[in-house]
Amino acid sequence: MELISLSQPLMKLSLILIALFGCSAISQGQTADTATPPASSATLDTVLVYGEAEDDAVIQHPFPLAVEGNKIFAGKRATVIDLDALPKVQANNYRQAVALTPGLLFSEETTPLVSIGYRGIGEPHRMQFMQVLKDGVPIHADPFGYPEAYFTPPLDTVDRIEFIRGGGSLMYGPQPGGAFNYVTYMPQRNSPFSFRTQNIFGSDELFSSYTAVDGTLGQLGYLGYFNHRESQGFRERNSQYKLNGGHLKLVWDFDDDTRLIFGFDGYEEEHGEPGGLTARDFARNPERTTRNHDEFRLRRYIGNVELQHRIQTGTELNVKAWGGYYQRWSKRQRGGGFGTRPAGGASLTNNIENQEFYSFGIEPRLRHDWEGLGGEHTLAAGMQFYYVDSPREDKRGRSFDAEDGVTFLDSERSTTYGSFFAENKFTYGKFSITPGFRMELVKQDVHSRNFNATTGVPTGEVTKSKLDSQPLFGLGMALDFDNQTQLYANVSQSYRTTIFTESIVAQPGLTATDTDPSLGWSYEIGYRGTPREWLAFDTSLFLIDLDNRFGVSGGQLRSVGRSINYGWDGAVQFDIIGGLDAARGTKLADSLGALNLYANVSLLEAELHGGPNDGATPQYAPDFILRTGMIYKKKGVKVSFLGTFVDDHNARDDADPRFAIPGYMTWDLTAEIPVTENLNLMAGINNVFDESYYSRVRNDGIDPGYGRNFYVGGSVSF
Repeated sequence: MELISLSQPLMKLSLILIALFGCSAISQGQTADTATPPASSATLDTVLVYGEAEDDAVIQHPFPLAVEGNKIFAGKRATVIDLDALPKVQANNYRQAVALTPGLLFSEETTPLVSIGYRGIGEPHRMQFMQVLKDGVPIHADPFGYPEAYFTPPLDTVDRIEFIRGGGSLMYGPQPGGAFNYVTYMPQRNSPFSFRTQNIFGSDELFSSYTAVDGTLGQLGYLGYFNHRESQGFRERNSQYKLNGGHLKLVWDFDDDTRLIFGFDGYEEEHGEPGGLTARDFARNPERTTRNHDEFRLRRYIGNVELQHRIQTGTELNVKAWGGYYQRWSKRQRGGGFGTRPAGGASLTNNIENQEFYSFGIEPRLRHDWEGLGGEHTLAAGMQFYYVDSPREDKRGRSFDAEDGVTFLDSERSTTYGSFFAENKFTYGKFSITPGFRMELVKQDVHSRNFNATTGVPTGEVTKSKLDSQPLFGLGMALDFDNQTQLYANVSQSYRTTIFTESIVAQPGLTATDTDPSLGWSYEIGYRGTPREWLAFDTSLFLIDLDNRFGVSGGQLRSVGRSINYGWDGAVQFDIIGGLDAARGTKLADSLGALNLYANVSLLEAELHGGPNDGATPQYAPDFILRTGMIYKKKGVKVSFLGTFVDDHNARDDADPRFAIPGYMTWDLTAEIPVTENLNLMAGINNVFDESYYSRVRNDGIDPGYGRNFYVGGSVSF
């Protein structure tokens, strides 16, 4: 199938008109009990619940409460991504997982790893411009020196995802792309034992298995799972992958006010890297392989402990501590170019890279409700300390598929991080204003030794240290209306440190500079709500001003200028059957269920100012991303037809034509059907119309998207 370009003016205009006609929304399923809670709910007694039991019947509200636990969401553009709104998402397919959320750009790839960008803020690779967290704990390899999220939890164990845009820097960290927090299931509280196993089979020898047990015995709740997934991949060779992951969570309730949670993650993954393609080769055969011997391996073992304590009504203390081991290993044949097979003398050797991360972090948070100044208010404050020791060793293998070799670079790296943050929600009736402050301190140290790649003889060494400190400020405002809608506005700063390979010791072939970190401002104003049981919407205007963007120019890592990105996000979801019932006074939903039509759009204008690419469009900044489709639900039956439309864009700031990404559209059809109380069947066709497309281009070439593929399977529970 030929690529369909969506950059034609008529097509663009049509899509924008569709969006303007139907969009302003957050797209999540709505029922009668999901109306927006009144503003006063934030001041009620708090129940210590972080995560929910594994129960698909629980419907998430599309927007978080103004205050949840020790976190303030008032006046911030925040979305709850409810995975239960869809049929079970298989094989961590994020194109489907984010189908109901505007603005997120899923950069698809051959491997099982995840890359997501937002509003043209930097490269999506491994979500490096976002805070990425699991139950509030950072999961990047090193959030500051090496901010790449090679691990993400299996979506089978995720209850919801909290996505915080503007203002996220004050709650979770400094990154300009906001925060992506996976909230995982808690143990069942109404049963001493439950069991669930799900097994899926699909195209290219896909096999995915998830098995979990959980329950509560007296004061002790427990949850454990094991996840396995493997596939041969759709490329000709070397696109196989295999992963195994397990998790144990223990919850001890001392009393109604105090809870202790212990968790441990073990995860191992390995995959082949079949290499990139040129546009010409992609058009001929997108399944072609250009790298036959490149491999990637990941190991991650992390433990965490969390204390939740209610000191008194309206005052809560939460303390998290975590630490463990993370390893990233790869081998890559030398001598290849953009989309070409390795050739020449260099192709008889390879580079072997081993990075390890030994980390420890602790974060206490306090929430306190107080009265005064003519209103009822909430203070949320905390601090975080984080340390990581990160040795790295690069070797030259003496064959194209060597597993070991001669060390040519040996680095000892460390990051020491400290922060203090505080926000206060001042509430006066239906109006709230939330000023916030965060102080960032980041110290990076590197001692690097270089060796001759053939003989191993030392050739030099570099020792560098860098200390950055940055205050961050933010302000959010919200005004609630009687029809369950809300007007909100936010302005906040963001900050991105230069990472190890940018400001201290450059990656091979490049020169590092001492460029200052990026600093940005995010502005947003919007209107959202659930004015009817069958209608939800969210619409906002935004502007992101990010100065001192880092990039490559002339073989040097340096500032490439300032980017100003602005536009409109909107989404709407409408239950046709619920709307008819409301209009006619009927009860069709009792027999027919719910048929939700949804649409969400992000329109973006982005431009670089100053630097070597002045006037150019930043990388991964399409003019629009439109998602639309329908979801049918009735008594456990879920069927979805999900469409994704992405405009032309480029994977480089300098608009290199080799990195151009043509517009594309894909549709996915998935279903989940209960057969008995204990048995569910699942099936799906991804990329129904077999669109030939790609959404990711790296230095080795085009990473093709997956053509039409399918899966079938089921789950058993008791």
